[in-house]
Amino acid sequence: MVPKAKILLVDDRPENLLALEAILSALDQTLVRASSGEEALKALLTDDFAVILLDVQMPGMDGFETAAHIKRRERTRDIPIIFLTAINHGPHHTFRGYAAGAVDYISKPFDPWVLRAKVSVFVELYMKNCQLREQAALLRLQLEGGVPAGANHEKEPAGLLAELSARLAAVEEQAEALSKQLDDESADAAAVATAAHLERKLTGLRRALDALEPGTSGGPATLPS
Repeated sequence: MVPKAKILLVDDRPENLLALEAILSALDQTLVRASSGEEALKALLTDDFAVILLDVQMPGMDGFETAAHIKRRERTRDIPIIFLTAINHGPHHTFRGYAAGAVDYISKPFDPWVLRAKVSVFVELYMKNCQLREQAALLRLQLEGGVPAGANHEKEPAGLLAELSARLAAVEEQAEALSKQLDDESADAAAVATAAHLERKLTGLRRALDALEPGTSGGPATLPS
């Protein structure tokens, strides 16, 4: 079974958290609540999240300060943040949100379908990256483990390479479909850039895998980081 992605919902008002859960429940992912910036940072210490929905106006540590802490941590700096706000102070306020590291800035009340669609894009990108890391880990084991001397394991490496190639092809196909979808829907620049980065990593992994095929010459393959 494919593990579900975790989505962090940060808002000091329980009714807002309940509304977000109702909107995003159709995505069938794991929704995690945090009622403050401090609580959100604690959740981020132990769990990996596909995307964070972060309220701007909160008592104590507000959304901007919370985002700054998230972006300073190496473990969490690349998690997409969507700011949600009930106020609109013009371009300067919006710019502050993007400067804090947000990939999007949405004013309340927002269209539930639009919010769900935006979140689903980042969930898909997160799942593709998880699959890519899994393929890279398997390939790294193959590269570093080798075949024990004196043992007849000709079919085992070949079988593993064939399985890796098939699984990678499935991820490549899904990534290509997602990129086409982003182009068709004129998606956010951040989402498009993330998808392009994923495709580059897939290309690097494919080259490394191809280098292991029998009869292939050249130096050792380099895995995408």
